[in-house]
Amino acid sequence: MLVLLGFAMIAVFMVLIMTKKLTPVLALIIVPTIFGLFAGAGLGIGPMVMDSMKSMTSTAALLMFAIIYFGLMIDVGLFDPLVRFILRKLGNDPAKVVLGTAILAAAVSLDGDGSTTFILTTAAMLPVYLRLKMSPVVLTCVAGLANGTMNILPWGGPTARAATALKLDVNDVFVPMVPSLIAGLIVVLVFSWLLGLQERNRLRSTAPEIWGTDDALKFDGGASDGGSGTGRSGRFGFGTKVSGPKVSGPKVSGPAGGTAAVVSPATGGSAVAVLERTEDLVDDRDSAMADTALDPNRKTLRPKLFWFNLGLTVAVMATLVANVVPLPFVFMVGSAIALLVNFPKVKDQGAQLIAHAPSIVAVVSMVMAAAVLTGVLNGTGMVKAMSEWLVQIIPADMGPFMAIITGVLSIPMTFFMSNDAFYFGVLPVLSETAAHYGVSAADMARASITGQPFHLQSPLVPAILLLVSLAKVDLGDHHKKVLWRTAVISLVMLGVGAATGAIGIG
Repeated sequence: MLVLLGFAMIAVFMVLIMTKKLTPVLALIIVPTIFGLFAGAGLGIGPMVMDSMKSMTSTAALLMFAIIYFGLMIDVGLFDPLVRFILRKLGNDPAKVVLGTAILAAAVSLDGDGSTTFILTTAAMLPVYLRLKMSPVVLTCVAGLANGTMNILPWGGPTARAATALKLDVNDVFVPMVPSLIAGLIVVLVFSWLLGLQERNRLRSTAPEIWGTDDALKFDGGASDGGSGTGRSGRFGFGTKVSGPKVSGPKVSGPAGGTAAVVSPATGGSAVAVLERTEDLVDDRDSAMADTALDPNRKTLRPKLFWFNLGLTVAVMATLVANVVPLPFVFMVGSAIALLVNFPKVKDQGAQLIAHAPSIVAVVSMVMAAAVLTGVLNGTGMVKAMSEWLVQIIPADMGPFMAIITGVLSIPMTFFMSNDAFYFGVLPVLSETAAHYGVSAADMARASITGQPFHLQSPLVPAILLLVSLAKVDLGDHHKKVLWRTAVISLVMLGVGAATGAIGIG
């Protein structure tokens, strides 16, 4: 009964949030409560949830003050030069922007902390996405893919847990999986490029007058003579490169550093000429930035304090990496200093806190609501019953393939339970069973970490809640775009591990 209730609860929860019948916060509260009562929790469901919530308070504090800090840094203009630099290097081609997002997220993921990765990636790239009118869901998807794949690094957590649970050296678990990691990253880049191409095509169809069509122009960013010596060519949007006579017509500004072009309705498809270089528009005169996170005229800008804010942010990041002070306290102190220096007036400090209140409420409420799901899963014994049932249903003749089976099971199981529950509760049982068929503990440990790309998208992972909150993306929308892609990456990593012998068969 517990097994059926457990799987039914998870299925109902996922359906409700992906079909948008309920918000994630309501689904996290209502669905587990109903199923917990059916499981016989009774009035004991309250203590179950409160015990789970105690472990969430530090996470909620971390996310709350991280949102305040980086929201403040965006408001005062710390990331404006970085965004302009990114636009100059990537241009205004969505395919390149999405690919750049993946590379940035993968690079920052080397620190092993998902929250830091998502904070920095979102702070740097979200203004670019909004400026180009690209979907923020693509940003969260790509960042989630990259960070989830990199999560098997020895200092990331799961690999160390697997090694500890099975009493293995962490290097013995990770090093043979390097080819799988590389293969996973290649798939991430492929997915990112394809998502970028989709965004490019979507923007063409929704705003052809700005972005052009397959038959429209593509400027290279500088003027050059056309075939007749009287035309000019340059970069605008991402259409096809053409040259032709300069004509008159309405001026259209492209988003995020795009160039202004003159568009002509003349017959024969002839059209246009470049007027300005990409970087010339990404300045304080670009009115297209108005009412965005990069509005050059926003009252919160503090250009004279740029170096102070940069130094403070570097100090905060260095303290995070050094891990000498609890992370929530680092952001609490950092936020307090940033508010005091940038906004010395009490009225302005209060206004800044109010400005970021919607994001804070969204993410903190989701973290607290997630405590209901984890509390019911653990308190009613559903997690234990589900894992034991999965072990029992594996046929004896499948024993030699226990490592492969474990890799496949790790995809859904780590999504619906914490890494601690899976690696310390389920993996030892699976490994003990596999030993009877000649499958080593090292093989089991390596297979068990291949589900991490999928795991990182779980609503039980605080970092992903921070990501979707910072990007103002619905969790259901994120899941619809990211889950099948992470499943593919996990299976590719598992397949490469088996092909290279890192994950053996008994």
